Amino acid sequence: MQFSQIAAAIAPSVTLKLNAQAARMRTAGEPVMHLGGGEPESLAPDAAVAAGIDMLQTGRIRYTPAAGTPAMRDAIVAYTARFYGREVARENVMASAGAKQAIMVALLALVDPGDEVVFPVPYWVSYPDMVRLAGGTPVPVEPPAGRYEPTIDQMQAALTERTRAILLNSPNNPSGMVLSEEFIRAMVTLCEQRGIALLMDDIYHRLVFDGGRAANVYDCTDRGIDESPIVVLNGVSKQYAMTGFRIGWAVGPQDLIQAMSSIQSHQSGGPCSLSQVAAVAALEGKQDSVAQLRADLELRRDEMVSLLRGIPGLKVNVPGGTFYCFCDCSAFDTDSVRLAAHIIEKVQVVTVPGAAFGMDGHLRLSFCGSVEDIREGVLRLRWLLDPDSPAELVAGDRTFRK
Repeated sequence: MQFSQIAAAIAPSVTLKLNAQAARMRTAGEPVMHLGGGEPESLAPDAAVAAGIDMLQTGRIRYTPAAGTPAMRDAIVAYTARFYGREVARENVMASAGAKQAIMVALLALVDPGDEVVFPVPYWVSYPDMVRLAGGTPVPVEPPAGRYEPTIDQMQAALTERTRAILLNSPNNPSGMVLSEEFIRAMVTLCEQRGIALLMDDIYHRLVFDGGRAANVYDCTDRGIDESPIVVLNGVSKQYAMTGFRIGWAVGPQDLIQAMSSIQSHQSGGPCSLSQVAAVAALEGKQDSVAQLRADLELRRDEMVSLLRGIPGLKVNVPGGTFYCFCDCSAFDTDSVRLAAHIIEKVQVVTVPGAAFGMDGHLRLSFCGSVEDIREGVLRLRWLLDPDSPAELVAGDRTFRK
């Protein structure tokens, strides 16, 4: 059977592949430490679960409008007013099956074959392939050595006549970097001046540490929602620990949202009605779980950073948000794929190679799991990477050997 060029060009998601590998290892009884995960271990808000149960008991789980139910869209409107200080209409919002689909539909609405989408390095693993799926050309922009935010001049130099969008993620997956307001403001200005879209992936925007906050993209423009090319993308997955519910959204100009909704109507139809009911309850209910998650993650970040700094040769970037540490491991191996495979084989710790994010010589380690897993996982890493460590490591009933 002959496959399409897209099928031949697109690789599976590295992070999802690693999740599946970790699950298989645990099922087989292996003492795997999964430091590659991308979802909090906390539970979904009680209000979301209760709303879902109530709807299930009716037995009426039906189709929904392509852009989401009126209640879901109204909840997004209220969320945008509450957390961004921007009043928008229902016509400015579209719900989707996760923020990932919202990004994909936005790209399909904006990009023609050969068009370009510019984004900083390191980038979320799916960005390049999502651009390719839309027929476009990904244009990653590498920052200066030792940094995780490109200069404004570097971003501007990457723009061409074929550029259709700039795609940003702050706090950033994988680095945890919170992009500066100066940088965000400059990108808004560039996009408004050139008439290109600014796709702002804000999926982690409430998971910021040390009393900080992510820059509000709407504070960086004087234009109205329909006059500015800004599209804000968000969802319930990370902040409410509702990854499996698959509800995200887009907020932007009405004409673009209408085009995106039309595409989504043929691509997948409306988001799951059950998930939308649960998401509305999360958005409209008490926000205690988000505050607690942020506090828990900050403590786990501090624990992981402290432990990682005890590994000679490892350079640790202290993340300002998300739940990831992005470590420079080039002192051990500049090939991050080979290093990650070596770590899994020798000590059964799952990490994500930096090459998947456009920055080789790095590993992404997640601290969204338990403190016990963080401690055990980093203990194994230190034993493996430290040349002065003993030849054997005993972990529970398992003995690892170099």
